[in-house]
Amino acid sequence: MRFDVFNGDADGICALIQLRLAEPADALLVTGIKRDIDLLERVDARAGDKVLVLDISLEKNLLALQRILDQGAEVFYVDHHRPGDIPDHTALTALIDTDANVCTSLLVDRFLQGRYREWAITAAFGDNLDQPATQLANELSLSEAQTEQLKQLGVCINYNGYGSCIKDLHFPPGELYLEMAGYSSPFDFINDKAVIYNRLSDGYNNDLAHAKSIASEYSTTSVAVYILPDEAWARRISGVFANELANAHPDRAHAILSHNRSGGYLVSVRAPHTHKTGADELCAMFPTGGGRKAAAGINHLPIETLPQFIDRFETHYSSFR
Repeated sequence: MRFDVFNGDADGICALIQLRLAEPADALLVTGIKRDIDLLERVDARAGDKVLVLDISLEKNLLALQRILDQGAEVFYVDHHRPGDIPDHTALTALIDTDANVCTSLLVDRFLQGRYREWAITAAFGDNLDQPATQLANELSLSEAQTEQLKQLGVCINYNGYGSCIKDLHFPPGELYLEMAGYSSPFDFINDKAVIYNRLSDGYNNDLAHAKSIASEYSTTSVAVYILPDEAWARRISGVFANELANAHPDRAHAILSHNRSGGYLVSVRAPHTHKTGADELCAMFPTGGGRKAAAGINHLPIETLPQFIDRFETHYSSFR
């Protein structure tokens, strides 16, 4: 039996599309909202099974990974988040790179030697890695209009992954993947599934317009903190809004807080574009935090610890100036 375990954002979905185009196989899909990263807990793989894991932190899934390996399954793990200690096991193949300008789909693109590069470009744009995405687009001689179309698709797929539960999303990530899987080019998906693409694009534009009307809760030359209202649109747009602010103010770090179902905040942090580091370290200071150097998050920040978070956020990034 095969298991395809993947983050429900643009990077996880596009990475799986590339690998399954290269090696078609029937597999049980295991995914969820973008912040649902403890996905290996759901996998009961045994000897002879193959588990593909994409774009979820090995550090956060270490115990489940060790269990799966001990039960005799074979695991191929590709990711760009901080991994912690990687098990030394003959049944584990791990492609891990935490460079701030790399995402999982770009790692898959290297592995496949660029066979489905348009999907890697789409994912990189979705992960707010505009520079490497544009460079690859230029290597493919894509027009400016084509490059912009892949960027919009990537941003919209990524936007669809955010929320505190599946009900917040326009499409469950597993269903969205199945709609996109099998297309060797994202341009064909856009043309054939215009209804789906337009729903994502319209939702993104409407939610972003709402977010742009919100004033910052706290702002200095080093950091800015925004608290969004307890609405589904706010939970959907939180991560992409953080990317928008990071692009608009490249010398400043940003934190976007939206309400979660546990009565606290869901936090999205973006490091300054001019110094893409430290987001993972900051978020790891809090029990449910993690991520990568340029972009990280906290799944549950109790409301009463908000002043402590802001203080650490300011201290963390003021030292980079």
